[in-house]
Amino acid sequence: MNITAIILAAVVVGGTGLIIAILLGIASEKFKVPVNEKEVAVRAELPGNNCGGCGYAGCDGLAAAIAAGDAPVNACPVGGAPVADKISAIMGVEAGEFVKMTAFVKCAGTCEKAGDKFKYSGIESCVDAANVPGGGPKGCEYGCIGYGSCANVCPEDAISIINGVAYVDQESCVACGKCADICPKGLIELVPYDKKCRVQCSSKDFGKAVMSVCSAGCIGCRACEKACKLGAITVENNIAHIDYDKCVGCGLCAAKCPKGIITGKREQPKKKEA
Repeated sequence: MNITAIILAAVVVGGTGLIIAILLGIASEKFKVPVNEKEVAVRAELPGNNCGGCGYAGCDGLAAAIAAGDAPVNACPVGGAPVADKISAIMGVEAGEFVKMTAFVKCAGTCEKAGDKFKYSGIESCVDAANVPGGGPKGCEYGCIGYGSCANVCPEDAISIINGVAYVDQESCVACGKCADICPKGLIELVPYDKKCRVQCSSKDFGKAVMSVCSAGCIGCRACEKACKLGAITVENNIAHIDYDKCVGCGLCAAKCPKGIITGKREQPKKKEA
């Protein structure tokens, strides 16, 4: 065995390794990406759902935006006020008021209340069904098709299809907006969680046309508009709209709606017995 050759080989290998290590060290310093400590701290407080409800590409994107001052500290709809408070402390700013949002389906046309134009036998997807002539099988062209495309994309399993209409479990909903994005009818919107008066219809047809296809549609009668003392509800394009900045949840609009499609009806006080 040639000891000299072994030693020489070891020296060569060791020297090569040392040179490579030195070069890697120099390269790592030269091409090092600066770490924003606030971004790291903010990311640690975000829940990690990566739902996109904040408008950014996941929690990493939101953390970078908050650290750069491009997004508010209360931008995470999943974390809510508790997370906003922690991030505001990191950023040294006020969290501001956090308004919890929830998805809401603007349709009450269940199987019992809304008829169909034809029997659909294609792929059971709202997106696919909406592309057939007539915009889907439901008689109301604005109504929920009910095949669950929204439920399929919900990361929290907060949406169910009940009697042909999508229903949102508000306690499970994190307001990520994925259901609203995929609904081909544009029926789902994000509304303030604590505002219970909501219009369960999206039809822009006149009353007679609405009633011919659905017994639970808005007929544009303006009874709700006249009942509201704050101007929070108006009828435009034959459909009632609620301004949630003005609405105080008194329920007068719901109580006056002849079709019962406005939620949040106020309980009437019982008369005292004589």
